[in-house]
Amino acid sequence: MKNKDVDNHVAEVVQTMPHSGIRKFFDLIEKTDGVISLGVGEPDYITPEVIREACMKALVAGRTKYTSNCGLPVLREEISCYLKTRFKVDYTAEQILVTVGVSEAVDLALRAIINPGDEVLIGEPCYVSYAPNVALAGGVPVLVPARAEEEFRLKKKDLIARINERTKALLLSYPNNPTGAIMERSDLEEIAQVAKNYDLLVISDEVYAELTYGKQHASFVSLPGIKERTILLNGFSKAFAMTGWRLGFAAGPDEIIKAMLKIHQYTMLCAPTMSQFAGLAALRNGFDFVDEMVSEYDKRRRIIVNGLRELGLPCFEPRGAFYAFPSIAGTGMTSEEFCENLLFEEKVAVVPGNAFGPSGEGHIRCCYAASQSKIEEALERMQRFLRRRQISNAAIL
Repeated sequence: MKNKDVDNHVAEVVQTMPHSGIRKFFDLIEKTDGVISLGVGEPDYITPEVIREACMKALVAGRTKYTSNCGLPVLREEISCYLKTRFKVDYTAEQILVTVGVSEAVDLALRAIINPGDEVLIGEPCYVSYAPNVALAGGVPVLVPARAEEEFRLKKKDLIARINERTKALLLSYPNNPTGAIMERSDLEEIAQVAKNYDLLVISDEVYAELTYGKQHASFVSLPGIKERTILLNGFSKAFAMTGWRLGFAAGPDEIIKAMLKIHQYTMLCAPTMSQFAGLAALRNGFDFVDEMVSEYDKRRRIIVNGLRELGLPCFEPRGAFYAFPSIAGTGMTSEEFCENLLFEEKVAVVPGNAFGPSGEGHIRCCYAASQSKIEEALERMQRFLRRRQISNAAIL
């Protein structure tokens, strides 16, 4: 069989799908030595010792076999307690599914609810996998822009303008990656009213819920009358510095969780057993670490936002996650041009804003889950880069 014939057998939805804007850019980083990376969206902390020890104890005890497809019963009970304590929402263990990271939970939720041609509203800029996951599930992603002048909050009017008879669901993600924006309760109440009025299902990805600054996280499912039509997604990667453990969960209405479980049992079977025991320890003994980490992120947040502004790059103040999303529109470069030139000239890695959707163009994502010294050095290198560009532009003119 010739190669071109093999290519013809690849599914059309995959053929037309672009590569991840993040991964595409980071292929360049691997070829460059001495890079300061403000690109990778993960904590620079290692997983706390109490969590690692729980994993090792599970290994020593030989707890290496499959768990229930749903996840360890004791972990699902602990997740239920966590959601009730932190977000004032009640889910039974049977309404909770443990997944291989929140990424799998997003995929399962979409595949469980989408019929071919169903449209899913996605607020953007957004995490890079949302639109491709909708397409892979047979749906149609409909991007709804959030704007810097509105603090990147999703607005009712923009949702309503894109709703039609094919609209099935809304994918909501706050605190937001890449902008660091949050939605307060009053903002969410407007979105909830739209969901009720137009009978939309809602997938609420709240993986950054524990990482907020100055404002307590408002969970979408805590709003009256909304839990019954919402799938809540969360996980351990960001709050407990457990990105490599691949552990998340979904909570939602019985029938939808059962539908997600059907897919999960044929694809993943269960989340890694050792990771589940580690997650149990995180929920029981890990919150002092979370508080310390958030306090440190808050310091870094102020340093990077103030530093970017001093460089002349307007920067919305992020109130959640660990990302700054400054505008580089005034430089005359596209997001990709800015990032590639900055990487090659000063060895600083940031992510082009357009990797997160059309509304991200003219911005870059800078992750401040890096050490203070690296952030300060990166800002100095960016200053040199911008000064050199200004001199070059003046010479050309």
